[in-house]
Amino acid sequence: GRYITDKSPWTLDIKYDLALPCATQNEIDGDGAKLLVKNGVMGVMEGANLPTNLEGQEVLRLHPEVIYIPGKAANAGGVGVSGFEMSQNAQRLTWTSEEVDERLQSMMADIYQQMEDAAGLNGTLEQGANRAGFLKVAQAMKELGWFY
Repeated sequence: GRYITDKSPWTLDIKYDLALPCATQNEIDGDGAKLLVKNGVMGVMEGANLPTNLEGQEVLRLHPEVIYIPGKAANAGGVGVSGFEMSQNAQRLTWTSEEVDERLQSMMADIYQQMEDAAGLNGTLEQGANRAGFLKVAQAMKELGWFY
């Protein structure tokens, strides 16, 4: 790779198979998303909090051939591993890197399955991620007695 002043990967007119925006919010705007689609991107998987702005998301939604997985799902691994670390510390345990990796792979496979299940037959993975997240929060609120 090479650094190009005043450019982002999403403003370059080149072909990508996958776009993995992982640094900051609002990296991919509407024009960047259009360029990605024009150049045949197969998927956008967010590795940050909202790296695709609203205009970019709208463009991706118009192209169901592009797999779009929002950060709340695609970026869950980092948060999950932090939770594993807290669990180990609280129990005074040490897991091998293989154990952490196995748990991470299991967690991410479960998240994917939740997205697919919540999306239903006609939904997208983005819709599934949003629905699954909502259902998880609603269930927690119910368990806390915040609503019946």
